[in-house]
Amino acid sequence: MNLLDALVLGVTEGITEYLPVSSTGHLILVTKALGLVGEGAKAFDIVIQLGAILAVVVHYRKLLGQRVAGIFARDERALRLGGALILGFLPVAVLGLLVSKMIKEHLFNATTVALAFAIGGIAMIVIERALKGRAAPKSTLEDVGATDGLVIGLGQCLSLVPGTSRSMSTILTGRLRGLSSSVAAEFSFLLALPTLGAATLYEGYKERAALAAIGHAQLAVGMLASFFVAWIVIAAFLRYLARGGLMPFGIYRILMAVVILRMGL
Repeated sequence: MNLLDALVLGVTEGITEYLPVSSTGHLILVTKALGLVGEGAKAFDIVIQLGAILAVVVHYRKLLGQRVAGIFARDERALRLGGALILGFLPVAVLGLLVSKMIKEHLFNATTVALAFAIGGIAMIVIERALKGRAAPKSTLEDVGATDGLVIGLGQCLSLVPGTSRSMSTILTGRLRGLSSSVAAEFSFLLALPTLGAATLYEGYKERAALAAIGHAQLAVGMLASFFVAWIVIAAFLRYLARGGLMPFGIYRILMAVVILRMGL
């Protein structure tokens, strides 16, 4: 892997991590197009998520600072949000440990990605149409409770299938729980901190030898690219959700599925 490869993968991660289009699916396709193979390349795609994680921390630095301080002060809002995030993280953490090896061996391929793209796209369009015009009773992060967090966490488990999208599964589940699009997205972004953080640490440690062979400079370029691009995307996506819906992303996913299958990627 050269530095240009690392830059392309970092930009791809930054663009797709928080949009409901599947970063894993796009990275599998881009990695294959670049001719990169092996466990090191797969681990690289996961570890550069650290940049996207830091983008959430920077974007929500004020909120995170307030809520962390609030937890020590036993503030009800902070405890409520913290509890919801823990319950949202636990299902995918447990299931991920059980099936991650099987998924990497059997589902990291273009056919799985294409099917997940298509099914996810159809689900987004159907749910968006069903909820169109309905008022969202939960319009702030303070409205997200423990049950919401757990149900969204169960929905997040779908993202273990490459091409499904962690962002899509959590945002759609949040919308079905009565969250507004923007609040569902914000909770999804915050839920990425423990979810992606755990995956990054686990994969980074397990594949440390393969990652070292790729090179520290490549890792740095990939992480920096994903950080800056993801930071821009987070702000832009939230602005878009204030006035737009998810249907365009559903259409994009279906078109991508067709392209992948037609081209035999």
